[in-house]
Amino acid sequence: MGRLLPLSFFFFFFFAFLQVFSLVNGRNISRPSFTPVKRDLYHSSGDLMEEIKALVGRHPDRLTMKTIRTGNKGYYAEILVVTYARGRREIDNSSKFRILLSFGQHGRELITSELALRLLSILSEEQSLPNMDPINLNNTLEKLVIKVVPMENLNGRKLVEAGDFCERRNGRGVDLNRNWSVDWGKKEKDYDPYEENPGTAPFSEPETQIMRKLSESFDPHIWINVHSGMEAMFMPYDHRNTTPDGLASHIMRSMLEDLNHLHCQDRCVVGSGGGSVGYLAHGTATDYMYDIVKVPMAFTFEIYGDGEASPKDCFRMFNPVDLTSFNRVLSDWSAAFFTVFETGLHQLNGIHSKASMTNLDKLVSIDEYLDGYLMGRSSRYGKKIEVIDVGMQEIRTYFRLFLLSSVLLMFMFCSRLSKSKCSRPIVSAIPL
Repeated sequence: MGRLLPLSFFFFFFFAFLQVFSLVNGRNISRPSFTPVKRDLYHSSGDLMEEIKALVGRHPDRLTMKTIRTGNKGYYAEILVVTYARGRREIDNSSKFRILLSFGQHGRELITSELALRLLSILSEEQSLPNMDPINLNNTLEKLVIKVVPMENLNGRKLVEAGDFCERRNGRGVDLNRNWSVDWGKKEKDYDPYEENPGTAPFSEPETQIMRKLSESFDPHIWINVHSGMEAMFMPYDHRNTTPDGLASHIMRSMLEDLNHLHCQDRCVVGSGGGSVGYLAHGTATDYMYDIVKVPMAFTFEIYGDGEASPKDCFRMFNPVDLTSFNRVLSDWSAAFFTVFETGLHQLNGIHSKASMTNLDKLVSIDEYLDGYLMGRSSRYGKKIEVIDVGMQEIRTYFRLFLLSSVLLMFMFCSRLSKSKCSRPIVSAIPL
């Protein structure tokens, strides 16, 4: 018995050391996961990529793909980007309605990449979408260019497949949805480095560097970042508990409320990410897309969540684990995305036409007025006028008004001064 006591102390301190070591390194290796990946429902990352590549190969008339690779400080990442466009050889991105979709930004959210595959299968017409008018759908798709990122965080996904089912970060422990520059690095009181490590600086990670360049070169009209963990449709902002002001914000909210009613049976949370999810998130992709890239409609969709699952049972919490739920999620959200495709162009045209009204019956705020012109720059609707030109025109107009007002004021002042002089009694300078 005397020798068992020191031995028990040895094991106690050994396991305590392992626990502290795992926490210091940002990964809790003792974190249990009760539900493994359902291999009969979900593709491995390699198989999913191969299936997408084969799909593109079968439909070269409408699908193309490109793999973008980069790295820094010995860490490398690659992202596959699939582009959908009818008659792609004649495509002119500046004359089309452009949509950018990102899936799999967090490694543990496998269902999102399955949705990306389903959308591409429908776009290639290898799968059909029930209750959708094919004529209207084809007319809509003729006007679109859609870029799909099926798996933004491939390195993090591989960690999940290796057994770390709660991992959401990339291959070196950075949360890709905290690594963007808008309000980057701010930490709330409940900050958890396992969940929200923002990296050493904005865009320190190759994955976010790739996505930033892609978004700026493509210049989308709609951005949707697809996640799981709950059922929700969020608009900016994530780092505030408010939504933006102006007409565009009202139209975004109206669009989400319609989607919620049509495809989520009114059970999805709708509103700003920061005001609806229960915590503020800093350095997110959607806030960057809206504030910096100036995407007119920037959304985050949360497509599934099991609120009854244990917080430690991550696979079950973030992914459906039975065939019925799996198929329902893919069907419902595929339909929601195609509704976005069909109605998005009309909604943005509404923003542009209303924000450009200058009649005297309805005064438009300067924010809405400029928002309307931002929608109309040449890279979006093919117009010749650029935002800077519009700005200079506005400055010249206000300057002319200022000059006219100044002249009128001077005229009135001089007129009043002359009348004042004429009305004074004449006084001799020499005393009488």
